[in-house]
Amino acid sequence: MKLVIALHEELSPAIAANAAAVLGLALGGRLEDSLAEDGKDASGAVHAGLNPHPVPTLAAGAERLRDLHDRASRQEGVVVVGFNEVARASRSYGQYLEALAATPSDEVGYVGVALFGPRGAVTRLTKRLPLLS
Repeated sequence: MKLVIALHEELSPAIAANAAAVLGLALGGRLEDSLAEDGKDASGAVHAGLNPHPVPTLAAGAERLRDLHDRASRQEGVVVVGFNEVARASRSYGQYLEALAATPSDEVGYVGVALFGPRGAVTRLTKRLPLLS
């Protein structure tokens, strides 16, 4: 299995960090066993378990993110989470749902997309995207 986050290449560092956090939380909530077991350090202090999968963070333009979201959504076994401009502009989740209901799919612009699924499928979808820098 493979996990990838792709973010809009022109995001400021603060917005990119926020988008990655939102995507990670939303994706993690959809996956069984998304956290590894807690660990202890040499002093016996317990540290919360982390996601056991590497998380490459890639960059893409607006059209590429939309295409990635749409193609990934059609792939069997791939979990897709998109963080979109409608959500980013909303001040509450209720406001987001209301605005989203009034926005046609082809007008939803993506800030980022998270994918989790079979390694081959996720690699085929993302192999041409550069790392976020």
